[in-house]
Parts: sequence; structure tokens; C-alpha cells
Amino acid sequence: MISQAQINDIGGLLKQQMIDESSVNELRQKFPDIHFTYCMDDDVIAALPLHEAETFNLYLIDSRNHCLCFTQDMEIATGIVVAEIEAA
Repeated sequence: MISQAQINDIGGLLKQQMIDESSVNELRQKFPDIHFTYCMDDDVIAALPLHEAETFNLYLIDSRNHCLCFTQDMEIATGIVVAEIEAA
């Protein structure tokens, strides 16, 4: 389970820095119970972000059945995809 408070905290931390692998590694340290994946936002297809910002989107993932899939349900979410939005 991932809470809205955690999503808000993660979004707040990411807004203060460049989005890259090192910022995601920092999140892994601060939130050890959440699995984080980093990618570019245009690599995410057919999923709605749970949190949107100017430089990134956050998507929830569910890995309960040994295969990752996107979800909007925070109760079953096991991780977060941090998807960087490239400047136009």
C-alpha cells in the first residue's frame, strides 16, 4: 500500500531537484518499503499518472502477481514509476 501522504512527499522532494537516476536512488533510501523505477514519460503507454508535475509524472505499479502492471489503486500498489518529462 502506498499512501497519498507518501505520494505528496515524493512529489515535493522531486520538484526540488533534477529528475534522474540519482534522485530516484535518493527516494529508494528515504522510502525503503517502496519499489521505484525510473524512465522517460514517453515510454509509459496506456497508463494515467497519479501525480503530475512540470518535469515528471508518478505512476503506481502493482507486482503482486509476479508481473508488473500499472494501477490507480493505492491499496494494492507496490511501487512507483518516476517518469521524467523531457523539456520541449
